[in-house]
Amino acid sequence: MKVVKNLMVAVLAALVSVSAMADGGKKAAPVALKVDTKASTFNWLGKKVTGEHNGTIGIQSGSLVVNGGKLQGGEFTIDMKSIKCLDLTDAGYNAKLIGHLTTPDFFDVAKYPTATLKIKKATAKGNGNYDVTGDLTINGVTQPITFPSVVTVDTKGATATAKFEVDRTKFGSKYASKSFFDTIGDKMINDNFQVDVKIVAAK
Repeated sequence: MKVVKNLMVAVLAALVSVSAMADGGKKAAPVALKVDTKASTFNWLGKKVTGEHNGTIGIQSGSLVVNGGKLQGGEFTIDMKSIKCLDLTDAGYNAKLIGHLTTPDFFDVAKYPTATLKIKKATAKGNGNYDVTGDLTINGVTQPITFPSVVTVDTKGATATAKFEVDRTKFGSKYASKSFFDTIGDKMINDNFQVDVKIVAAK
């Protein structure tokens, strides 16, 4: 009986070992995909009492980290020097707006030429939908942010899209904010600006 018992123990141990090896072989490793800055887009929309403006900002560099076909992390650097306005056709007004946006009133580009987003957590919701949580840094100020995103992963890489709002006052931009200047009237500029991003990344 002792021989039979020892044999059964050995067989069970072997089965556990083989199972562990099989699971280990199937377990995917995180893969960092490089962002294609030319194929990726970053659009912005800012509103005020008397109207709105929209434009683009360039993505300087970044990566998306996927694991087993799912988003796991990533980080991006935004070139704040590249901010453009698309709705103002008058060159003078356009230059005046961009000149103002790049001052400490909004984004202190001379002192902080880049902004960054570092993904800390990506919670899968099904059908490629995620709740993404990360640290957003603008004007040297870092704040946590959570926003929805749709991510598609295939054998070539991944594409992620997201549309959300950012409260500029949390990053030191208080110019013409009704939250800080009650009597500003129709010169008020919304605290939140909208971001619409598409990230294309490949192996």
